[in-house]
Amino acid sequence: MARWFSHLMTSRQGLKSGGVFVILAVVVFGGVVFLLFRGHAGGPQEAAASDTPAVNPADNTNEPAPAPVAATSLGQASSSDPVQNSLTGTAQLSTSVPNLSAPQVDAAVTEAVNQLRSQPGDIIQVRDKLNKLLRSQTSPEQKQTIKDEMAKLSKDWLFGPAAFPGDMLCDTYTVKSGDVLDIIGRRLKVPHEILMQVNGIQRARGLQAGHPIKVIHGPFHAKISRSTFTLDLYLQDMYVRSFRVGLGAPSMETPTGLWRVKEGGKLVQPPWYDKRTNRTYKATDPDYPLGTRWIALDGLDGNAKGRTGFAIHGTKDPDQIGTAASQGCIRMQNNEVELMYSLLIPLYSQVEISD
Repeated sequence: MARWFSHLMTSRQGLKSGGVFVILAVVVFGGVVFLLFRGHAGGPQEAAASDTPAVNPADNTNEPAPAPVAATSLGQASSSDPVQNSLTGTAQLSTSVPNLSAPQVDAAVTEAVNQLRSQPGDIIQVRDKLNKLLRSQTSPEQKQTIKDEMAKLSKDWLFGPAAFPGDMLCDTYTVKSGDVLDIIGRRLKVPHEILMQVNGIQRARGLQAGHPIKVIHGPFHAKISRSTFTLDLYLQDMYVRSFRVGLGAPSMETPTGLWRVKEGGKLVQPPWYDKRTNRTYKATDPDYPLGTRWIALDGLDGNAKGRTGFAIHGTKDPDQIGTAASQGCIRMQNNEVELMYSLLIPLYSQVEISD
């Protein structure tokens, strides 16, 4: 009996040792499999560019919520749809301002101009350099020199038919079936008229699928100086060019502050009521005073807050441009206000008026 009991205990110990070995083997094997699987599946990974669904401008007429725009590398076209990019936000331009002395500013301007002469393809680099210099501490004379050079450049990079490599503000978009120019313009936050102008499009509904067009990433804004009677035009924060304007007469001064283009406020030669004479003018009247366009403004901040009835409009009397003679509105030459009409868009374009 004692021998049998001893043999049984030895067998049980052998089974126990073997069982422990089997259990340990299973645990180790499971751990290896888990680590291998985890290494393959991994944690959070960046989505590939192709994972982002393309947006067709004709899919939805509602304004999309703002979102960041994919940056375009210098000298390299964006791999994403440029209309999708611009419709969901504004281009992220550099806002750093150089701290330069007056001689350094002069030297930087000269260097930029010479760079463009020797390398005409660097127009976007030169434009961006000059725009940074414009925001630095410069004298009025230096600012004017920079503005003059940038106004020359705008004839090509903005108002010309070409979109230059590396430009965050203008790009090329291939028209898709069903695209409507007005919808594309609203999503880009620019009026469709400017897209027609830069692309030589005669009819807004004359888009051809598969045809590339130049697109502009809006919105445009304006800054008006009462002391100099000038309107500076900007595309986002990029200076474009300046215009002479007429402003409000004494006791009817054009209010300073921040305005925006009023929704439904862009009109072609609307009837106008003169409260001083209690007369309503029609576009067919020989002395109709408003010129060819009317761009109504809503006051947002400063002395402009809550103010209405003010507008940017043309004039029948060009000699009053550069003077304080209006009833508070901003007067422009008719051909220039027509250009402004094609650039400023309701609700998004702002007008800042300062002394």
